[in-house]
Amino acid sequence: MRSRSRAALLAVALGYFNSAPLLAQAPAPSAHSIERIDPSLDAIIAPGTEIEKVATGFGFTEGPMWRDGRLWFSDVSGDKMRAVSPDGQVEELIPNSGGLPNPPAGASIGSNGMAPAPDGTVLMAQMGARRIVKVGKDKSIKPFLSDYEGKRLNSPNDLVYDKSGALWFTDPPFGLFNGMDKDPAKELPYNAVFRYAKGKLTPVITDMTLPNGIGFSPDFKTLYVGNYGPQMYVRAYSVKADGTLSAPRNLIQLSGRGGVDGLKVDTAGNIWLTSPGGIRIFTSQGKLLGQIKLPETAANLAFAGDGHTVYITGSTSIYRLRSKVKGMLPLYANLK
Repeated sequence: MRSRSRAALLAVALGYFNSAPLLAQAPAPSAHSIERIDPSLDAIIAPGTEIEKVATGFGFTEGPMWRDGRLWFSDVSGDKMRAVSPDGQVEELIPNSGGLPNPPAGASIGSNGMAPAPDGTVLMAQMGARRIVKVGKDKSIKPFLSDYEGKRLNSPNDLVYDKSGALWFTDPPFGLFNGMDKDPAKELPYNAVFRYAKGKLTPVITDMTLPNGIGFSPDFKTLYVGNYGPQMYVRAYSVKADGTLSAPRNLIQLSGRGGVDGLKVDTAGNIWLTSPGGIRIFTSQGKLLGQIKLPETAANLAFAGDGHTVYITGSTSIYRLRSKVKGMLPLYANLK
């Protein structure tokens, strides 16, 4: 199982809950496009907006973050962390970014989500090593979070800071190989959403099967968490000043082949969600406005630069388009 492709591994994520066969790959669309489901999408993405392919030739791209005038991103199956400039120049920043020695070629155990930290470093999720590390300015790596009450984390995936400086992250089992939840290496009894504040790590959500993308509303009073599958949804929580959650509700329900993956929010409160068929854009009330379709699977996205540039990690390629609405940039973003 260690040599499985990302597509096969994520198919397991949806298939291992029952006896159904693994999901087949849906036919790829012939070209990228923007589908307007509601006229109000025009206020977010201007009619005629083009989707550009910035760079290609990767294994499976994930975890995008704007940093020092470039897009940093993870190649999950390539086990590398790279950066691409606006003109498409690619540089490898960290080899073996998943943190496992001698990883099998093509396994989905590289790095994943990243977030700038308040001390100027970057936090990076290592799927293979099952931990979050700090990446220094010299690209050195130091351990940050790897266990809860003496038990190893599953496989940290996506992460975000709130305005108080608390770190929130999802911990699905995608970095495990023998059936994921059934893997004997799994030590925690759940796939949690964790909150880390003042040196204390707390599992704040433990009843989601595969928590994945995570983000906050512009006022930080609502937390959004996407569940990859087998039931695909985005759950919203009210967030109190002390970080406790209340009033959970499934805001968005989805179906189709694939899963709910990356999630970002713009300054108008719209939710940009990678899901079956591409990236769907919803209002904060859960109304679907439109969809960005790509010729390959979209895994995640990031707002970049002035906040009006949207980069998409689409399997083997990096795509880009412009948004009329400014996106929420990471709290401690480096805006060079």
